[in-house]
Amino acid sequence: MMVTLSHYLTLSALLFTISIAGIFLNRKNVIVLLMCVELLLLAVNFNFIAFSRYLDDPAGQVFVFFILTVAAAESAIGLAILVVLFRSRRSINVQELDVLKG
Repeated sequence: MMVTLSHYLTLSALLFTISIAGIFLNRKNVIVLLMCVELLLLAVNFNFIAFSRYLDDPAGQVFVFFILTVAAAESAIGLAILVVLFRSRRSINVQELDVLKG
């Protein structure tokens, strides 16, 4: 059996759905929310690479490197903010983090 573009797109849609469900179902843990955002970006990257291979155009693969750079920066900044909030509040519960309200 040959793996086609539809197989890759189905897998990407499944990853995207899992990440969206994780964001909406998890309202307690900030770390899980960050992991769901990373999974969402992974699903988008998977689409870019699948279409890049299908169309024989390396532009999609180059764009993935930019997305990975943004994802790494988002993870680093998000975890740094999380560490600072945990040190001051002793909790990573999203409902208890009302410090950022304006």
